[in-house]
Amino acid sequence: MIAKLLIANRGEIACRVIRTARRLGIRTVAVYSDADARARHVAMADEAFRIGPAPARDSYLKVDAILEAAKKSGADAIHPGYGFLSENAEFAEACARAGVIFVGPPPSAIRAMGGKSAAKALMEKAGVPVVPGYHGKDQGIALFAEAARKIGYPVLVKASAGGGGKGMRIVETEMALHDAIESARREAKSSFGDDTLLIEKYLTQPRHIEIQVFADSHDNAVYLFERDCSVQRRHQKVIEEAPAPGMTVARRKAMGEAAVKAARAVGYRGAGTVEFIAAPDGAFYFMEMNTRLQVEHPVTEMITGQDLVEWQLIVANGGALPKKQNELRIDGHAFEVRLYAEDPIRDFLPATGTLHHLLFPEEGSHVRVDTGIRAGDAVSIHYDPMIAKLIVWDSDREAARRRLVAALAETEIAGLVTNRAFLAALAAHPAFAAGEVDTGFIARHRAALIPAAVRVPDEGLALAVLGFMLQRQAEAAAAGQRASDPYSPWHQASGWRLNDDAHHVLRLRDPVAGEIAVTAHFRPDGFLIDLPGGSLTVRGTLRHGVIEADLGEGKARAAFLRRGDELTVIADGRNHTLGLVNPLAEAGDSAADAGRLTAPMPGKIVALRVINGASVKRGAPLLVLEAMKMEHTIAAPADGIVERLRYKVGDQVDEGAELVVFKPAKI
Repeated sequence: MIAKLLIANRGEIACRVIRTARRLGIRTVAVYSDADARARHVAMADEAFRIGPAPARDSYLKVDAILEAAKKSGADAIHPGYGFLSENAEFAEACARAGVIFVGPPPSAIRAMGGKSAAKALMEKAGVPVVPGYHGKDQGIALFAEAARKIGYPVLVKASAGGGGKGMRIVETEMALHDAIESARREAKSSFGDDTLLIEKYLTQPRHIEIQVFADSHDNAVYLFERDCSVQRRHQKVIEEAPAPGMTVARRKAMGEAAVKAARAVGYRGAGTVEFIAAPDGAFYFMEMNTRLQVEHPVTEMITGQDLVEWQLIVANGGALPKKQNELRIDGHAFEVRLYAEDPIRDFLPATGTLHHLLFPEEGSHVRVDTGIRAGDAVSIHYDPMIAKLIVWDSDREAARRRLVAALAETEIAGLVTNRAFLAALAAHPAFAAGEVDTGFIARHRAALIPAAVRVPDEGLALAVLGFMLQRQAEAAAAGQRASDPYSPWHQASGWRLNDDAHHVLRLRDPVAGEIAVTAHFRPDGFLIDLPGGSLTVRGTLRHGVIEADLGEGKARAAFLRRGDELTVIADGRNHTLGLVNPLAEAGDSAADAGRLTAPMPGKIVALRVINGASVKRGAPLLVLEAMKMEHTIAAPADGIVERLRYKVGDQVDEGAELVVFKPAKI
């Protein structure tokens, strides 16, 4: 058996591989960039080696550095995880030359399935159904336009290499085709180093169903059933479940056998996923094969009781598959959601920052958390902004869904914006509960899943004020204990005033309502708090960042976090963040921001759509910013004139950097 395993990856997948290796008695080696020197996967491994600076191209994508770490550590195998070098045939070949086992398929299989165009042609030859389209070598725009006219709009333009929604564009009309191809090519080149594209018919209301396959070197190949990954945003999966809702026995068998046929066609070995697009009429078509372990593999593990990483290690070591097809069974139902640092209200714009507070549900037979992040860690611009995968299991779909709702309510994250509330709304939506899922689900139900922001409710305000006052009293008491005169009035926080009610006025800044004045009147056993909706008597305790409160008509429990002038309360699965207004601070000059367009996050300028002095209409694209592997178009906020473009193509910009000096037209 493999004795020492190097994981050529980071984050939650590195931690997940380490867990299985440790259970099997295999020593582990982590690699890390400068940004990950104190990361969780580094702490978990038996050994760790630095491989370069923070950017992935200078660290996790450096084959020589990883192989050097394997040589120094004496590792006899390398697990690539997913992403980075996991589907890189040259890396697999380099491992073989170095005498190190590559825990993955043969390089020939990676190459065969690595290009979507060639893979589709191969699948057609093998008798696996494919989506109508064009995936040839000629990449001329005229040929793409001819193919689009032939198959009919809407069409899908996407990168032949890679996945994850990168380099993918839905095109509704021929007029939009040229820009979509240009944008997709840029993103494909940036993400995968290959700007080859294909075009295919875009199916309306399709299901995205994938089949987990496994093969060994003894001519055994099986499918471990399906996962439904239909609910997506930006062509990237948001929630996955197994088995797929509404799947018949006959259709499962047909798709499973087609997936095994696809794997056998390329001489596959190890874990792989064959992805199909399924039409409402029951027809299904091959999309692509991911020649690696998938992000969503835990739901398959939960319903089959199998450890897929253990299977990978067995196969890589030359062993036979642990189970035959007739020995595999589906038990219950599982969901996985991806907790991301991103803002659903801002079209899921990725976020960066420090996780000042992080608490997950207790793990057990029904709940699993895969993460590579701890409280205090930062989500940086250099890597994918996923915080964790939350996985739940129960005896049937509805029971599992209820567990998912509960697990999301128990998850507490503060310090940056996340999609947790969005996921909770999705899991609780009646249409999702009914299994009415397809790739248009989020767009169709967007208003319910991403409601307009509202001000912090009175209960949230009361808990924030209570937390602040209790913390203030505790700090004053601690200062008194340290002082030479512990009874000095300067160490009291009772709000005492001569000839006046003892009270304290807090001016809070609500993200929606703006400034709100709240008064806390001191009472012998708590506070009477004047809120926008009326007064409320509250009492409670604050211990280790948790408020236990009596709100007069009911009790509440909430996490409380103060960072400088920012107060965060997490209660009933909802985050409420308020700013403390300093009355001595000068008000900002709002006019100073007029005519300024700033970068929503750090990134690189990849395209300029206008020139200095250009007159533009509201909504016209001005430039394209690439950030966290995605392209973001900066558009004109109104009719006006572009007085100055402050950066050129290729320039790196910081978050908040002024990109364009813009002069709105006079009304």
